[in-house]
Amino acid sequence: MLENLSQRLQGVFSGLRGKGRLSEDDINAAMREIRLALLEADVNFKVVKAFVARAKERCLASDVLDSLTPAQNVIKIVLDELTTLLGRTDSKLVLSGRIPNVIMLVGLQGSGKTTAAAKLAYRLKQEGHSPLLAACDVYRPAAADQLATLGDEIGVRVYRGDGTDPVAIAQEGVQDAIDSMRDVVIIDTAGRLHVDEAMMAEAAAIKAATKPDQVLMVVDAMTGQDAVNVVEAFAERVDFDGVIMSKMDGDARGGGALSVREVTGKPIKFISSGEKPDSLEEFHPDRMAKRILGMGDVVSLIESAARVQAAEEEAVEAERIAKGQITLDDFITMNRQVRKMGGISKLLSALPGGDKALGEGQVDEHALDDMEVIINSMTRAERAKPEILNGSRRARIAAGAGVTVTQVNQLIAKFNETRKMVRKMTANMGQQAGRKGKKGKGRRRGGLPGMGGMSMADLRSLQDMMGR
Repeated sequence: MLENLSQRLQGVFSGLRGKGRLSEDDINAAMREIRLALLEADVNFKVVKAFVARAKERCLASDVLDSLTPAQNVIKIVLDELTTLLGRTDSKLVLSGRIPNVIMLVGLQGSGKTTAAAKLAYRLKQEGHSPLLAACDVYRPAAADQLATLGDEIGVRVYRGDGTDPVAIAQEGVQDAIDSMRDVVIIDTAGRLHVDEAMMAEAAAIKAATKPDQVLMVVDAMTGQDAVNVVEAFAERVDFDGVIMSKMDGDARGGGALSVREVTGKPIKFISSGEKPDSLEEFHPDRMAKRILGMGDVVSLIESAARVQAAEEEAVEAERIAKGQITLDDFITMNRQVRKMGGISKLLSALPGGDKALGEGQVDEHALDDMEVIINSMTRAERAKPEILNGSRRARIAAGAGVTVTQVNQLIAKFNETRKMVRKMTANMGQQAGRKGKKGKGRRRGGLPGMGGMSMADLRSLQDMMGR
């Protein structure tokens, strides 16, 4: 999603970087290309017009044109304006002191409301809450069954009622949450293929009956410019509090995601990019803007890495890694942690230039799978001490894994390079800790949790380790 826009904008900036000074004609040409890129990405034309006007006015200021690095100033201005377009500040889901909190989801049929409800319930459960899902879509065939199945998968109770009156189901669901001591109720309402009076009236009735603390609208990121019309209609009748952008991993142009905040004033609170329960993420405007401009999203990568490894496991691993005792089992551990973070594609896309590398096919997404097969073909002793792998052992491993001896040799070479890198890093950190008068043991300072002690500066070398 938004990859084409990102590539177009990076192309514009590449042209500017080659110039020592920028003229007004240069700025006009750049703004024209940016306008076309945004329109091609299906961003609402009114939003594009206002965005380009603001950016152009700032870029034509004398302090930009006369500076020594005008191209960098233009990039910063576009980044600032793009961040403003997306919302400027984070808008987190804030629960009130009321028990139970009631969260109501609205949106068109097919936007992903039911899946979003389950993902939100999973997220709240992970944060220590005890949510309940209320199945109020009584029109779509098997909608309640779908929600019940999802609820079973994540271990969240689903209230279905009699399956006929959505308003009554919502009210009874809130009471059921009180009776079963649940602190959050998530109401999954019905949608239609288009905005109509019946849907709006029902949504308004459920809102009046349950008095939700938050009303969130689920918007399909693949909808395009029509998303603006839909959210405007819901904002007028239901007055929702925020947006969940679903299907952000799709291949559509995604301009609707850039238009919602500007047109309605409603913040994007979450984005969903995948089918797994943990694929609902808080939306950060500044990070998304940097991703679009090819600057990566390192902060989210760190947060994602921190979530996939328990503190106890990290402490044990840290002590061992600090001594340089990395083994081939650590490669498998890293592989599984990368998968939990969304796989190679998501990991590298968070790095500056990662989206471009993925788009050019420079990354082998199956490299880690091949690596794990090879390592699993080794004995426990061989994984612990790779130095014992002589020619006959390597031939046996290759036969067992269904690969060539050359591939086994390449894996061992990459492992040795990584071990040297980790030992060098831990030695440097130990020296820094010594200069500060602290004992250099235990937790890795500056390292990336769950990534074998690697810092962000070293994370880029994963691209080599993964077979690029």
